[in-house]
Amino acid sequence: MDRRELAGFLRSRRERITPADVGLRAGPRRRTPGLRREEVAQLAFISTEYYTRLEQARGPHPSREVLVQLARALRLSDAERDHLHHLAGTPPGPSREVRQSIVDLLHRLPEAASLVLSATYEVIAWNDLAAALMEDFSALPRRDRNLIRRAFLGPHRNGRPLYGVSDADEFIRTSTQHLRAAAARYPGDPEVTGLVDELLAGSEEFARIWAAHDVAARPTLCKTFHHPLVGPVSVNCDVLDIADRDQRVVIYTATPGSPSEQALRLLSVVGTQRLDVPG
Repeated sequence: MDRRELAGFLRSRRERITPADVGLRAGPRRRTPGLRREEVAQLAFISTEYYTRLEQARGPHPSREVLVQLARALRLSDAERDHLHHLAGTPPGPSREVRQSIVDLLHRLPEAASLVLSATYEVIAWNDLAAALMEDFSALPRRDRNLIRRAFLGPHRNGRPLYGVSDADEFIRTSTQHLRAAAARYPGDPEVTGLVDELLAGSEEFARIWAAHDVAARPTLCKTFHHPLVGPVSVNCDVLDIADRDQRVVIYTATPGSPSEQALRLLSVVGTQRLDVPG
């Protein structure tokens, strides 16, 4: 942890932000450029004393949670956020924040079931058709939105594999290989190591695949979902990498004129009502 560099960086980022930038009134007799220390502390949900010590290069080692809150309070860019974490001696973990432009892209693809996965296979954004084809992710707790955890540990709806996909074996191999690569990129990250430990303890199959140390996952070009309402839906699977955030946009499309295209159109109308359909 480089306390002096961290202190200088925090001070410089604080001084560039105006009260209006964060919805505060400037008020009279403001001599401090940018925000006051107590205002940053309030925005970051930490004490003024704690933040002041950080800016004076005499603070304790900030936790990952505090760094995330400071990055949000100071309106840091992705590069600045990463720099903040490195100065504090705590490299950033996998990003879960999806750029608004990517969220907008998902909703501009109404005929494609599209979602965003984090480096640990957590579904962190999705459009309506993805929810209709797979699951209403908004109704799930965060831990159940992790596809690799669901694949190995469940819960599985109606006793079927993850979303009834016929290529479940290929998915579990590919996801395990991607997770091993992510573990190498984020050594010591508690979320990544915690997920790996949970899977090793709960799934002999995961432990067997993990022990192979494979990392060169083949792309999955096609996938078939067995939907309880419309039956099998075969889709092309395209993945776009968001390199700066270590995220992936997954886009499922059906061949024009195929029965699967008709099924997706029906799902776009039915939406998530199918969740109540017995299997």
